Amino acid sequence: MSTSANKKKLVIGNWKMNGSSAANAALLRGLLPVISSFERVEIALCPPYPYLATVADLLDDSDVVLGAQNLSTELSGAHTGEVSGSMLGDIGCRFVLVGHSERRALYGEDDACVAKKFATALQAGLIPVLCVGETLAQRQSGETQTVVTTQLHAVLKAVGIDELAKGVIAYEPVWAIGTGETATPEQAQAVHRHIRQWLADHDCVAADCRILYGGSVKADNAERLFNQPDIDGGLIGGASLDAMSFAAICEAAQAKPTI
Repeated sequence: MSTSANKKKLVIGNWKMNGSSAANAALLRGLLPVISSFERVEIALCPPYPYLATVADLLDDSDVVLGAQNLSTELSGAHTGEVSGSMLGDIGCRFVLVGHSERRALYGEDDACVAKKFATALQAGLIPVLCVGETLAQRQSGETQTVVTTQLHAVLKAVGIDELAKGVIAYEPVWAIGTGETATPEQAQAVHRHIRQWLADHDCVAADCRILYGGSVKADNAERLFNQPDIDGGLIGGASLDAMSFAAICEAAQAKPTI
């Protein structure tokens, strides 16, 4: 099953808890002139909450769009320290990550919580980027497809297939995030194909759904990953903090339009 020829690849940079006003401005000064001519790839950046507004201003004259790393399950009210989807939309966010493995593992976000965040993001007019993936132990036990399917099904149960299809799915094997380890292109493709087939089995126009790979994507492996038929781009962590590395990854996506 191949992906749609009518959609651009998508590359999202997740800065995680990194950056400063000066460092962010320097990064974008180096990055934006290089990627400004990339017309066949959509690019988004997800800085930490305190820098969303200033990064939005720096991106104002570019085609790069803004994303957030997380959102509250609640719409408003007495939730000190939380940030709502409507607030994110108000300052110009288009995307928001939900279910990142670090949120699941470090902050106890289970499948039900992730599903609620996905629904809340849609309600706020944002595009949720649903992160799914298995641990090393789960892969070694042959549970990869079961784990990913369970994570997907939680969102399906909460919102239905039509709403699920409005988001983006990011497969990020937990064992390959920030470790320097990367799934081989063939390993990544196998899971992406499973996800796309799962979508099709639930009456989704699966070819139109963008499925990204995340997990130590770097300039030297991006092209081989993006050349796989069911990989529609990447969710990039550490490499998104280096202008030239991230630009090279975006160029790899630009060079390999989805077919």
